[in-house]
Amino acid sequence: MRKNKYSYQNFLIQTRNPVEAMSQALHCFKALSDETRLRLLHILLHYELSVNELVSILRMGQSRVSRHLKILAEAGLLTSRRDGLWVFYMAPERGYGKDFLAAVVPFVDADETMRADLDEAARLIEERARKTRQFFNAIAEDWDELNREVLGSFDLAAEVAAALPDRCALAVDLGCGTGTVLEQLLHRAAGVIGVDGSPRMLELCKRRFSPEQLEEGGPISLRIGELDHLPLRDGEASFASINLVLHHLSSPVVALKEIRRILRAGGQVLVTDFDKHGDESMRTDYGDRWLGFSEEQMRGMLAEAGLDVCSVRRQPVSRGLALLMVLAEKQQA
Repeated sequence: MRKNKYSYQNFLIQTRNPVEAMSQALHCFKALSDETRLRLLHILLHYELSVNELVSILRMGQSRVSRHLKILAEAGLLTSRRDGLWVFYMAPERGYGKDFLAAVVPFVDADETMRADLDEAARLIEERARKTRQFFNAIAEDWDELNREVLGSFDLAAEVAAALPDRCALAVDLGCGTGTVLEQLLHRAAGVIGVDGSPRMLELCKRRFSPEQLEEGGPISLRIGELDHLPLRDGEASFASINLVLHHLSSPVVALKEIRRILRAGGQVLVTDFDKHGDESMRTDYGDRWLGFSEEQMRGMLAEAGLDVCSVRRQPVSRGLALLMVLAEKQQA
């Protein structure tokens, strides 16, 4: 209780105009006076979700959920992010709203309904990940051709390999797919590891390499795993690449933090993904969740993950799209 009291006092102390602060606080408390809005806020303190996903969790009509989201957002207790035709909501990560919630939320005891909401949200996130795995298993045979349709004549694998530092001991390709990048990395690194969540992709990847290369102690290791919990040790890799993968993830920052964990001090990661665009067909054709990232978004995610940006390059490709190729580094200990 003392910690909660201190948080609230600290919140008031940081406000320059106490009268204005109390007026804004009353606005916030009024926004929280509805049970549905409390449920929404409780969910969005843990997850970033679309309106349709929140409708599914609360089992309410879209207009009703949207009205409550608008009230919370107008009070500064939620932020929204538009990505093409979709709008995603989450609790604020900075500013007045974050400070207010930090002071007030500890006094709110989650009831059985609110706990059930979180369980349903977690199930929805897992279902989303399962569908993504199914999608990539289903299109694995056509993946290289689909990539060529998007990349055109741009040789992404060669560009990734060119970014490797000299005398690279171990390079990792995350979301390695059918192994196009791994094949190039092997020419420049003593050892390579490919990680993918799709068993079918890894089966196709194995075909690129000889049994001797893949045997224990060989230069190539293929591992099935999720990008939010990588099957690598702390500080194991000298270099990592993650290409056209982040836009499929619910939480790209979580994956970037995992990459930082598996990099040695001074190790680098090359992140390649689409620049922000509005091509909604990428969701249905390629299973995209994000319609790319602006350079500002990319820099912000890397900074949040504890990675320092070294360089940024923008590369136009096909379909009116462009890639952002961002090289970042894990600080020396």
